[in-house]
Amino acid sequence: MSNVATRLITLILTLQNQPNQKASGLANRLGVSVRTLHRYFAMLDEMGIPVYAERGPYGGFSLVRGYKLPPLIFSVEEAVAVYLGTNLISETWGKLYKDAAQSAMAKIENILPNEQRDEIHWARRSLVTTSLYRADLASLSPVMEKLRSAAREFKQVNLTYQGQANTKAEKRKIDPYALVFRAGWWYLVGYCHLRNAPRTFRVDRIQKLTVLEKLFETPANFDIHTYLENEFKNQPSIRAQLRFVPEAAYMVKANPSMWESVAENSDGSMDVTLTAPDLPWLASMAMSFAHWAKVLEPQELQDMIREWAQATANSYKRNHLTGENHVKTKHERSNT
Repeated sequence: MSNVATRLITLILTLQNQPNQKASGLANRLGVSVRTLHRYFAMLDEMGIPVYAERGPYGGFSLVRGYKLPPLIFSVEEAVAVYLGTNLISETWGKLYKDAAQSAMAKIENILPNEQRDEIHWARRSLVTTSLYRADLASLSPVMEKLRSAAREFKQVNLTYQGQANTKAEKRKIDPYALVFRAGWWYLVGYCHLRNAPRTFRVDRIQKLTVLEKLFETPANFDIHTYLENEFKNQPSIRAQLRFVPEAAYMVKANPSMWESVAENSDGSMDVTLTAPDLPWLASMAMSFAHWAKVLEPQELQDMIREWAQATANSYKRNHLTGENHVKTKHERSNT
């Protein structure tokens, strides 16, 4: 059991269902020492949950007769929050936790009063979260299941990984610390034995995965939240500035989360700044706005877009000529 709160709840339910429990048996069930168990009894007493002990061969620890753990009581907003949480689990984890999330929600609904149940039914119709995941989650389920199991059992993994900047896949041995869902993608965070340091791997780029029997220990000083804050904050990025023509100002206003800064010019055009990990990403994004936006800087991005645009135009020109030749050849054949 992972924390004190879970153990306390388990202790209460055990004593509630089976009075006269021996200290040694309770300690074994909770996975703690008898000394720690007595500390838990003191904590329950401070919380107003009465526990007493009867001496003798048939005695043991029990809750005061008639005491029952209060049923779950939710406010209307809390009931909806639980529903939204289970819905997010289904959306991000797919079949790995989908059935469990739906089962948990069904059990909770079964004990809710009509007001909370009606609110959940309304939320199901009106507060919808969908398509958070960008890649095909179903195809990743086997890999995700192996990674989840390896992280839970502290087993090392071997994987073949194709990084974005690498032309060839590499083999890595990883101690899987955590699975992280961020910005529509699943990531594996773990210690890379090739780099001798913690690294982050996008799960959809793992080509092959093998779970090993060798165990690892997560360093006591490793905190996943601190790591992620520094990992994504310190990623290399390139800043670009674009100018949208006045007729396209609505595009800027419709996508406020894309820009680091926005400035409106006297003629109605709008200048925006944004950052991205690399030039190709910026070029793809800028070209998606076609002639409505022009790159002001950096020069390298201007050059890349110019090359891409010329190559695209040439490609369509060749296709057009090929199509004409194809039609001509077919016409000639019809005259023979």
